[in-house]
Amino acid sequence: MVARKKNAGFSLIEIMVTVVILMVGLLGLAGLQGRALTSQMESYQRSQALILLRDMADRISANRGLAASYVGNLGTGAACPALVAGSSVATDRNEWCNALLGVAETSAGGTNVGAMIGARGCVTQTIAPASGVASQYLVEVAWQGLNSTAAPPASLTCGAGQYGADASKRRVIALPVNIGCLTC
Repeated sequence: MVARKKNAGFSLIEIMVTVVILMVGLLGLAGLQGRALTSQMESYQRSQALILLRDMADRISANRGLAASYVGNLGTGAACPALVAGSSVATDRNEWCNALLGVAETSAGGTNVGAMIGARGCVTQTIAPASGVASQYLVEVAWQGLNSTAAPPASLTCGAGQYGADASKRRVIALPVNIGCLTC
């Protein structure tokens, strides 16, 4: 008679190998979730920056005669310009500055949370108006990203040097605004 060995179930070694494989998979999923959250935040910040960029470009276009009055830097580290009765430029600059600081959305504690990290807005005149020549302004929005990427081009100066020595976390988007010849 041949003795038969009964299978009594899994051995302890097989269970430990299964647990280790499962742990590696779960750690991978946790890392993937972290990267997804970071990417979502980067995307949200870029969307906010695009909205604010277009907002100021539209304000300058709507107030073409006073476009040069919009030149300057606003946002983190600078006090928002005061409101001046009857001044559409002061109102526009104040509202844009407040939007850069995130006042559109606040937390339950009253903290501004509706903007990018370290948001700054800059308007520079790139082509001065002359007889028969249109003027051009460059509207820029800069903020601090969460991951390092390639540094923005040197021609985009908004926020340069404001986010530490490493410019790889500085994000900048820009939009030129052309103002036609007002005296032609």
